[in-house]
Amino acid sequence: MKGGLGNLMKQAQLVQENMKKLQEQLAVTEFEGQAGSGKVRIILTGRHEAKRVTIDPGLLAGDREMLEDLITVAINDAARRVEAMTQEKMAGATAGLPLPPGMKLPF
Repeated sequence: MKGGLGNLMKQAQLVQENMKKLQEQLAVTEFEGQAGSGKVRIILTGRHEAKRVTIDPGLLAGDREMLEDLITVAINDAARRVEAMTQEKMAGATAGLPLPPGMKLPF
């Protein structure tokens, strides 16, 4: 029994170390969100920090509300990409750890 628990603890520690490394990598990775067929582009880091906003010059003379909506859509698109990549990478990190069904580790 002790050997099994010890091995499980070692696995958990390795998973925790891998998750920390992945979080550090994701924090500096840039994710692009787009709206209006790429006329509005937002770059977020894996920490959801905005790095860059690019707006097609043709949109600047147009409807302000539409531009605001496109920026919102692009931000949400980038945020979804961050979340999807985070979930994918973290799921890979915990793949070897035998967790009870439905149990998730905090990310």
